[in-house]
Amino acid sequence: MTTAQLLGQDPGWLIAVKGVLVFVLCVLLTLMSVWGERRIVARMQMRLGPNRVGPFGLVQALADGVKLALKEDLIPAAADKIVFIIAPIISATACFMSFAVIPMSGPVTLFGHKTAMQLTDLPVGVLYILAIASIGVYGIVLAGWSSGSTYPLLGGLRSSAQVISYEVAMGLSLVAVFIYSGSMSTSEIVAAQQKWWFAVVLFPSFVIYAISMVGETNRAPFDLAEAEGELVGGFHTEYSSLKFALFFLAEYVNIVAVSALATTLFLGGYHALPGLGFTEQWLGGWFTLVWFFAKVIFFFFIFVWLRGTLPRMRYDQFMKFGWKVLIPVSLFWIMVVATLRVMSLQGASRVTVLGFASVVVLIVLGINIAFDAVKKRARVLPEDNFDAPTFAVPQIPGTQPAQLGEPRV
Repeated sequence: MTTAQLLGQDPGWLIAVKGVLVFVLCVLLTLMSVWGERRIVARMQMRLGPNRVGPFGLVQALADGVKLALKEDLIPAAADKIVFIIAPIISATACFMSFAVIPMSGPVTLFGHKTAMQLTDLPVGVLYILAIASIGVYGIVLAGWSSGSTYPLLGGLRSSAQVISYEVAMGLSLVAVFIYSGSMSTSEIVAAQQKWWFAVVLFPSFVIYAISMVGETNRAPFDLAEAEGELVGGFHTEYSSLKFALFFLAEYVNIVAVSALATTLFLGGYHALPGLGFTEQWLGGWFTLVWFFAKVIFFFFIFVWLRGTLPRMRYDQFMKFGWKVLIPVSLFWIMVVATLRVMSLQGASRVTVLGFASVVVLIVLGINIAFDAVKKRARVLPEDNFDAPTFAVPQIPGTQPAQLGEPRV
């Protein structure tokens, strides 16, 4: 029985129970993510991190959430109040909707019913996730516009440009997955990775998606929409109390969502590591949840690692990288994957396929060498006897005018 048929037998009350479980799990993961990020970054910086509230500081995130909820809720006088209130609700709602099609476990028994920890299995589940991610950015844009302030507006504009740029690369990186799996259903993509994970077979797509998901979630070093050195706090500068908490919640749930999608599409989903497939039957199939969240935690650690080690990029460099590097590379890789797939389906020999792949690798290396040579020729080195140009300097009141190029007295 397929996952779609299994989920089609779920009664309404069981779907509601699974929805509540997913919501509670996401909130708990947010609390643990905040604590884990602070502890990991602290260790990287030779500090201790939160260690006072609860054992090992585990309750620190909950205490911060309660403190944030009890703060005074302010709305700027120049703000559009209705849009100002709706914006964080849009961001927080959209991030939870992505989990509706994420398969978190194999077949399990829940309250006497055989089911899977997945709310529904759409034939175009991945496109549904991309659509929901696109809606989430409206919350950020509307928050920046409705605040009636300059810095939030700039942060909202940056975020819209950033999401558009990196969503294109993210969508293109998934095309190769669709070609190899023959489906856009998340459960069928997981089933197609029984032998080889797509992170191995489609490694360039995996790398492009991993970079794009960091840009998609506005995380360091791509957090240009809320760069405190340039935009104070970015789009949520004017927010406080529960409205700010909703943006905070949306950011971390989005991190879990893109990590869960990466796990589903590239790391075999809830399946065990190679050679450990026998563990999938432990605890009546519930042990597959352990494998799923272990992979999600791995991606979360990568997020934290990037934040703790890499400096923030300049905005023009960031946009140039998305449009001039990721998107062209994605398009080229799609053509290569489509050609290899057609050759394999038409029964081409392994020697032919390897020969085509070798030619592609040689072409890429040749292009890279040619670009490096052009860059070296275009590089202009300063001369030893370089004289700085002189400019006319306005006269300071009460002083004698100086000749051009002469120091003032």
